[in-house]
Amino acid sequence: MATYTLPELPYDYAALAPVISPEIIELHHDKHHAAYVKGANDTLEQLAEARDKEAWGSINGLEKNLAFHLSGHILHSIYWHNMTGDGGGEPHEKDGVGELADALAESFGSYAGFKAQLTKAAATTQGSGWGVLAYEPVTGRLIVEQIYDHQGNVGQGSVPILVFDAWEHAFYLQYKNQKVDFIEAMWQVVNWQDVAKRYRSARERANNLLLAP
Repeated sequence: MATYTLPELPYDYAALAPVISPEIIELHHDKHHAAYVKGANDTLEQLAEARDKEAWGSINGLEKNLAFHLSGHILHSIYWHNMTGDGGGEPHEKDGVGELADALAESFGSYAGFKAQLTKAAATTQGSGWGVLAYEPVTGRLIVEQIYDHQGNVGQGSVPILVFDAWEHAFYLQYKNQKVDFIEAMWQVVNWQDVAKRYRSARERANNLLLAP
């Protein structure tokens, strides 16, 4: 069966400077993200060994490890494409992302309300985690989630479409302990075209995400 692989960056290491330094991008992608990919693959092998030997003493730890590493891999894979050196600003219809702009206003009252909530969610995450804009298929609305580590505190079935990495490895070399400054700067590189594409895809798949109406 297929295993997980580290995706290539959609830009070079310097593409997001000065918001994110080339050194951080290189370490974040080549070391941290790569470690989650390896961790997921290693855990799959360990689970296969447990099945073969019918040795289930470590099942709780293995399942937790798989969720941690796999979620880290998925969120980082979204994260790289959520950013562009030509990004930032507010999504507008004239830029071809009007559907997303309308959904943000409908779900949060205004773009300003959405931006404030996601900023606070990401900046105040206790310890390591993420601030995430997600499509929630039960109501068809957008929600903000505050994810601890990579996988905790998530509504089942919600689809992440914009993710802000609030782990220290995402910013510490450049912003030191000023997580709030990093999150504020992140808005300058948001790739609204990518976010809008993910929103459309999540809506189209909504009926297939849940088994019951």
